[in-house]
Order: sequence, then structure tokens, then C-alpha cells
Amino acid sequence: MSKTLLDCGNCPPDFQSMKRLVSQAFNANIIQCHGMEDTLQILKTNKVDLVTINRKLDADYSDGIKIAEAIKADPDLCETPVMLITNYEDHQEAAIAIGCERGFGKLAMAAPSTRERLRPFLG
Repeated sequence: MSKTLLDCGNCPPDFQSMKRLVSQAFNANIIQCHGMEDTLQILKTNKVDLVTINRKLDADYSDGIKIAEAIKADPDLCETPVMLITNYEDHQEAAIAIGCERGFGKLAMAAPSTRERLRPFLG
């Protein structure tokens, strides 16, 4: 059974890059969402193996870590693995501090290390 990635807050070109990555590397499904409301709704109604959240949401440039905080604070969703997509180490550390997995930056999306980081969740 294939795994599912929920990708939140990426612009269309970055979403297509993510889609290509997870479909080619893992034969995984991907669902796109854009903000807090649709992310939480999808998580409550679908089996999702990993959530990736852009540090700055494309829709309104709000802070994506707030969505990660909401997921980790919800007793029904808190076990869902979440990664923040950011090139900035301090933002990665902040995400890890609230219970997220170490994510990756867009500049590293095609790197072998990113596939290895995703493998435990989508492989």
C-alpha cells in the first residue's frame, strides 16, 4: 500500500517538485493543502504518513510552524510526523523543539540526503 504525503504551503512549482520527488523515489501519493484549516481537516479525514509544511505559506506568507504547533498540540494528530521545509537551521531547530522531524530546505529537495530523510516515512 502506498504512503501519503500532505504538503502544505508550497507554491505550484515547488509542489510539482515535491510531487515528482515522492512519486519517483517512493511511489507515494501527495495531497496539497494551503493553510491551517485545510491541513487539519485533511489530517482528520485521511491517513497521512508525513506532513511537510513550508516555513512561509505561499497563500499568505504566514508562518508555517504555527500549523506544526497545532498538529502537535492535537491529541488525535500529535503522532503524525511533520517536517518543516526551510533552509534556515534556526527554524529547523524550532520545529524539532516542538516535536517535528528534521526537515530540509527547498535548495536540497533534489539531494540524496532529502530522499534518505523522507525514506522512514514514505519508503
